[in-house]
Amino acid sequence: MRSLKRFIPRRLLNIAMPLYHFSLAFFGALIYRFPSRKIIIIGVTGTKGKSSTVEILGNIFEAAGYRTAVLGTIKFQIGEKTERNLKKMTMPGRFFVQKFLRDAVDAGCTHAIIEMTSEGAKQFRQRFINMDALIFTNLSPEHIESHGSFERYRNAKLSIARTLARSKKIKHYMIVNSDDITAHFFLDIPNTEAVSFSRSDAKNLIVDEQQCSFTFHDKKITSNLGGMFNVYNMLGAATCAAKFDVSLDAIAQGIANTKTIAGRMERIDVGQSFPVVVDYAHTPDSLEAIYGAYTDYETICILGNTGGGRDKWKRPIMGGVAEKYCTEIILTNEDPYDEDPETILKEIASGMETKKPTIIIDRREAIAHAIQRTNAHKKPAILITGKGTDPFIMGPNDTKIPWDDRDVAKEELSKFLAT
Repeated sequence: MRSLKRFIPRRLLNIAMPLYHFSLAFFGALIYRFPSRKIIIIGVTGTKGKSSTVEILGNIFEAAGYRTAVLGTIKFQIGEKTERNLKKMTMPGRFFVQKFLRDAVDAGCTHAIIEMTSEGAKQFRQRFINMDALIFTNLSPEHIESHGSFERYRNAKLSIARTLARSKKIKHYMIVNSDDITAHFFLDIPNTEAVSFSRSDAKNLIVDEQQCSFTFHDKKITSNLGGMFNVYNMLGAATCAAKFDVSLDAIAQGIANTKTIAGRMERIDVGQSFPVVVDYAHTPDSLEAIYGAYTDYETICILGNTGGGRDKWKRPIMGGVAEKYCTEIILTNEDPYDEDPETILKEIASGMETKKPTIIIDRREAIAHAIQRTNAHKKPAILITGKGTDPFIMGPNDTKIPWDDRDVAKEELSKFLAT
């Protein structure tokens, strides 16, 4: 398809592509016999918190005794079988998703939770998936160059909500974070039952970077997940589960069972005396959220080139966020694709006015350098952002290097402790 695009006039391509994607979605559902009609489907969309909400909700349904399937950025899970998502796509192709749902139905799963993205929506990957509910987490600028504007990005998310409204299921629950400034767009989707959640639903809230506790519908909730953003993720999952008559005890147990979320505020511990955290944060808002959770520390922040060829507008903004919160800043390679990594990092650095970052292109060397720099601080913390569980560093001409921030951090920490 990519090679064909070079020879087809853009005007004709703009007409043909939607029909092409729609047809693939239909035939994918047809070949696998419309499996979403046989299982409860819950979608999760938004800019931040999708993966975490999916993980938490899956654990809640399992605590309630249901057999679940989970499809998202982190993993593909059907019942007890789980594999890491190595596709560099949150929501793979339409045939993959429909086969996944057919396999889930055949395996006796009662609930499937699917992370849904705006990029997937552009290609109709959510079409012919009959949803019972959709959780909306929040919305902030992302993929602007891909979509053309924030409004088009928002409309791509709304197209997922409209898919919910067209579902052949009896109930159409639209679970919305009402604290988000765009909430009204999702609350007003016709033919859905709008259900809102907000920070005010977390009574008696206590939260820091490592844990939180609050009362939800008179039930005490405790979690090893820290940060206010995770409180929102828990509230979205809990509110959704309650609409499906999951007991408060099961909700509390499912949240408690979520000890960590891979690549999301994941603490790496091999016996060192300081926190090392790996997080997927790749937008200014998500970066500010993780940095804001560690203001009591002298933070050494490793951030990358925000993805070559996309969302260039956010580079200096992310540099400014790092300057605001971080004691030391190390800029390194992430996913340059066909762009020059040094040029990208200079664009991030252009958003810094008072602090000069250390630029180390090699990501492993950057992590090793950050670990060595902890000796210069009384209360250090290392925050490694941008990739999370991403399995590859993407280079020019679609080349890719196998990668895992968590494994590299563990290896370099072990070397440091052995010296």
